[in-house]
Amino acid sequence: MREIVLDTETTGFYPEEGDRIVEIGCIELINHIPSGNVYHRYINPERDMPDAAYRVHGLSAEFLRGHKVMAEEIDGFLDFIGNDRLIIHNAQFDMKFLNAELARLKRPLLPMSQSLDTVLLARERLPGAQVNLDALCRRFGIDNSARTKLGALLDAELLAEVYLELIGGRQHGLSLEEIEEEATLIVVRDIRPARTHAVSAEELAAHQAFLEKITDPIWRKYI
Repeated sequence: MREIVLDTETTGFYPEEGDRIVEIGCIELINHIPSGNVYHRYINPERDMPDAAYRVHGLSAEFLRGHKVMAEEIDGFLDFIGNDRLIIHNAQFDMKFLNAELARLKRPLLPMSQSLDTVLLARERLPGAQVNLDALCRRFGIDNSARTKLGALLDAELLAEVYLELIGGRQHGLSLEEIEEEATLIVVRDIRPARTHAVSAEELAAHQAFLEKITDPIWRKYI
């Protein structure tokens, strides 16, 4: 089973008002284990960078002008994700931005059904708990000390670990190390042959004599 853990960074919150994607980070999972295959791109948004957004992720307009625009990166991105499930923290936000970019390029939109929202999953598994990424990392003992600013690839890596905890834990870790087979206990028991319990003629006669002593037995009403 192939899944893609995905995160984006943007110039703001509202693609309908001109905000754009500036970074995409994706981690490929095969059977819930990172394969080592990643997709990571900085995107030239073809616009300025608001100060509020810069303080969040540290990506300046000057830095991003040295990278390709979305029209040049979109085919590689779509090839990487394919039709596989997208694991996203707050999927509504990222899917809204991705589909705004696709619509701008007159490409088919990504269906929401292709995404799994780990915010909703965390609320279901941990009712009443904080479900932001930092809080979930603390809860599961995941080292997020490098997360001094938001970054799409780092957040996708952290989310991959959080996701595996939410679906049942990292029993085998997040590496492709060989998993030892679990020992199976087999118990062998001796089966004794069935013993015969033949009824003797004397026992049959005694049983019949006992039955004859019963007055108006109920079973004779149905004979």
